[in-house]
Amino acid sequence: MKMLRKLWTSAMVFAMVLLPQLVFAAGAPKGQNVVIVADTRRLDGIMLWWAQMYNDNHAYFTTLTIIIIPLTGVIFGMLADLVMNHIGIDLKHRDLAEH
Repeated sequence: MKMLRKLWTSAMVFAMVLLPQLVFAAGAPKGQNVVIVADTRRLDGIMLWWAQMYNDNHAYFTTLTIIIIPLTGVIFGMLADLVMNHIGIDLKHRDLAEH
């Protein structure tokens, strides 16, 4: 019960702080819409394709970005593992020096 009262009090304080700002913001004149686009004038190749995809479809751009970034990390990690194995650093069978 004490925790519920504390939560309710916190919610009321939050509402008292936030609501006046919302009320005053509602009376403000409408602002202009901001248009965010990528400048494609000096781009070519894959950079042009990437910028045009950003300008045309933000959902597709976001989805591809979310897929490509972890995939690139996995590929770079595997390449780093191969290089370290090649030069003699074995991270799979190491003794823990901390214990």
